[in-house]
Amino acid sequence: MNNIDQMSANAIRVLSADAIQKAKSGHPGLPLGAADAAYALWAKELKHNPADPDWFNRDRFILSGGHGSMLLYSLLHLFGYGLKIEDLMQFRQLDSLTPGHPEYRHTKGVEATTGPLGAGMGMAVGMAMAEEHLAAKFNREGYPVVDHYTFALGGDGCMMEGISHEAFSLAGTLGLSKLIILYDSNKITIEGSTDIAFTEDVKMRFDAYGFQTIVVENGNDIEAVAAAIREAKADKTRPSMIMLKTQIGYGCPAKQGKPSAHGEPLGDENILEMKENLGWPSKEPFFVPEEVYENYKAIAAEKAKAQDEWNKMFAEWCIKFPELKKEFEAEFNMDIAKPLIDDEEFWAYEDAPQATRNLSGIVINKLKNKVPALFGGAADLHPSTKTYMKEMGDFSKEDRLGRNIHYGVREIAMTAIANGITLHGLRGFCSTFFVFSDYVKPMARLSSIMKIPTTYVLSHDSIGVGEDGPTHEPIEQLAMLRAMPNFNVWRPADATETTAAWYAAVTSKETPTAIVLTRQNLPQLAGSSKEALKGGYIVADSKKETPDAIIIATGSEVNLAVGAKESLDAEGIDVRVVSMPCMEVFEQQSEEYKESVLPKAVRKRVGVEALIGFGWERYTGLDGKVICMNGFGASAPYAKLFPKYGFTVENVAAKVKELF
Repeated sequence: MNNIDQMSANAIRVLSADAIQKAKSGHPGLPLGAADAAYALWAKELKHNPADPDWFNRDRFILSGGHGSMLLYSLLHLFGYGLKIEDLMQFRQLDSLTPGHPEYRHTKGVEATTGPLGAGMGMAVGMAMAEEHLAAKFNREGYPVVDHYTFALGGDGCMMEGISHEAFSLAGTLGLSKLIILYDSNKITIEGSTDIAFTEDVKMRFDAYGFQTIVVENGNDIEAVAAAIREAKADKTRPSMIMLKTQIGYGCPAKQGKPSAHGEPLGDENILEMKENLGWPSKEPFFVPEEVYENYKAIAAEKAKAQDEWNKMFAEWCIKFPELKKEFEAEFNMDIAKPLIDDEEFWAYEDAPQATRNLSGIVINKLKNKVPALFGGAADLHPSTKTYMKEMGDFSKEDRLGRNIHYGVREIAMTAIANGITLHGLRGFCSTFFVFSDYVKPMARLSSIMKIPTTYVLSHDSIGVGEDGPTHEPIEQLAMLRAMPNFNVWRPADATETTAAWYAAVTSKETPTAIVLTRQNLPQLAGSSKEALKGGYIVADSKKETPDAIIIATGSEVNLAVGAKESLDAEGIDVRVVSMPCMEVFEQQSEEYKESVLPKAVRKRVGVEALIGFGWERYTGLDGKVICMNGFGASAPYAKLFPKYGFTVENVAAKVKELF
C-alpha cells in the first residue's frame, strides 16, 4: 500500500478527532474505525466529481450511521467539495455547514439526511431502485447514460434496527445489483459489546436476503476494502454486503475498541497520543500535510474525467435519440404538472357518491401519463388504497420499467425507500392505512426535514373504517402529522378536493404531502371548487355578509356541516360552512384571505372532525366547540359509529345552537 494512501486515510481520523474535541461533543468512534474503508471507497472506487456534486450519473454515498458525520465532512473537505477547514472548526455550532448529523440541502455532497439508525439503508434501497428504473427507461446499446452505484455505510446499530431488515429483504427480492452496503462491524454500541443484545450471524442473514456477502477480515486494509468493492460491483444479479471487521476508535490507543469511543470527545491527551501512534507529522489541531491535500486534489482531478466522458456520451445520446431526450427532460421537470390547473379533463368527475380513496385512484390514473416520474405503490394494500397505476407495469427483478412498486408489508422501510426515490429526482409515493402512519412517521419526518416532496396516500381515515375496530381506526394520527413542520396534510371531502390534494402534491418542490382518504362513500359537494387549493375556503356561505356562526369541517364531515347549515337556515340561524382540507396551506394564505373566510368578529364556531380534536382550538377559539373523538373507536358498521360519537347533522346543528 502506498504510504500517501495511509496518510490520506489518517487525515480523516485526525480532522474528525480535532473537530469533535473542539466542539466538546460528537462521535469519534465511527470516523476513526471506518476511515480506511471510506478512503478506499471515495478515492479508489466511488464515481464522483467534487467540482460538480450534483452530477447526475455520480455514484451515491449515504452515511447511514449519521452520528459519524465527521467522517463525511472530512472527506468533503479533503476532496474539495467546498467545506473549508474553518467549517470543520465550527462542527456542531450554530449556523455552521457541519451540523451534528448530515443534512441534505444544507451541506454540498450530503445525499440524504441521516441520524435515525437504519434510515440511510432504506433510502439507499430507494436510490438503487430509481437507478435501475431510469436505466431501463433511458439506456440504449452503447449509451449507458444511467449507470451508477448506491453505497451506504452503517454499523451494528443500523443492522439492529428493523427498518434495515425490511429494506434489505426487499432489495434482495428485487436483485438490486447496483446497491452495495458497507457494514462497519466493530461489535460495540453505547452500552458495551454487541453480545449483550445482538448475537445473530449478520452474514447469514444477508445470504438469506439474496445478497452477495463479502467479509474483509481487516477493515483497515485499504487495498482489501477496494478489492471487495470491485468484487461487489462484478456481481450483476445481486446486491452486495461487505462486512468490514474494524475496531471502534481505531488509531487511538486509549479508546480503541472501547464503548467510550462511540459518543464522546477523545480528550486532548488521547488525541496527542493518537497522532503519535499514527506517525502524524504535527500535533497542532486541524493540521493536514500539503502532500495529503495534493493527493486528494489529484484524485479529484482524475475522477472529474469520468464526468467529462459521460457528458460527451450524453450529448451524443441526445442527438441520436431526440425523443428519449424529451422524455428524460420530462422525467425531471418539477413543473410538469402545473398546467393541469387549467386541464378540464383532470378536474372532471362523475357526480355520484364515492369514497375519496376511489377518487384518489382515479386521479392517480389521470396523472400517470402527465407526470412520468410518478413511481410508487403500497405496503401490500394496492386494492385497498387504490394506488395502482393501470397499464404501467410492476417494478420487479424481471421488469425494471414497471412504475408500480409492491413494497410488501414493510411500512417504515417503504417510507424510507420512497424518500430515496424522491432524492434521486423522481416523484416517489407510498401508501398504507392511515392508522399505520405510526409506522410511517419517522421517515415522513425526514422527508420534511430534507424538504423533499414525497407523497403519502393514507386511506381508511377515521372511525369510518368501522368493523375493524379501534386497532384500525385512526384517532390521534391526523394531529400527529399536522404537528410536523413543513408537512402538508390533506383530508379532502369530495372529488374536487381530492384532485386539489393531488395537484398540490405533484407540484410541490420542497414539502411532502399526506393525502388522507375515506373508505366510505361521500357525496360530491355542490360548493366545492379549486379554492380548495388555498387549504380552506367557503363551501356553503351565509346569506348575510357576516354570518351568525361558522361550521368548519374536513373530509367526510363537511357534508354533515352542509346538512346542519340547511337545518339551521330553516330555523333562522344564518351559518357559513368552511371546508378545511389542509390547515397548513390555509395558514400560508394572506391575512386578508383568512379573514374573509374566518372573520375574527364571528366567535360562534363549531369544528367537526371524526378524529381527536387536538389543534382545533386555533380555529374554534375560546367560545367555540369541537365535535370530535375523545377516545378510541369501536367495532361496528360505520353507519352505527358516526351517530354513536355524535357525527350527525342533528348533533352538529344542536352544537351550533348551544352557542346562542
